[in-house]
Amino acid sequence: MTTLALKPKTKQKILIIEDEGEMCLVLNILLNDEDFELEHVQDLTTATEYLAKKQPPLIILDNKLPDGYGIDYISFVRKHYPSIKIIMITGFDASAEDVALENGADLFLEKPFTKQQLSDSIKSLLSKAR
Repeated sequence: MTTLALKPKTKQKILIIEDEGEMCLVLNILLNDEDFELEHVQDLTTATEYLAKKQPPLIILDNKLPDGYGIDYISFVRKHYPSIKIIMITGFDASAEDVALENGADLFLEKPFTKQQLSDSIKSLLSKAR
């Protein structure tokens, strides 16, 4: 009898740029049973350093951060890493949706969002990234 070794499924990396610890915890809980490897940074400076070393297929980006606005960071990511998908999340200013999408965000989710909305959004964007 021959047994086939199953190749372990590689988890897709997601960079979360979010300064609120509670929100990072919520995102971890929401995505815990998914096949994602989550990495967190708390500001745009650290995000830039991270992206210089690793380019995940997807970024979840908060808007209001200690060293700037995620909405302004979108164009930086688009210019230097055009293949990275971006989901902008914010509870700060829902009117930012139009600007976020104009700047190149792939999706905009207003806090609070459901687990299903987040999961469906990520899966949809990652399926397009392949």
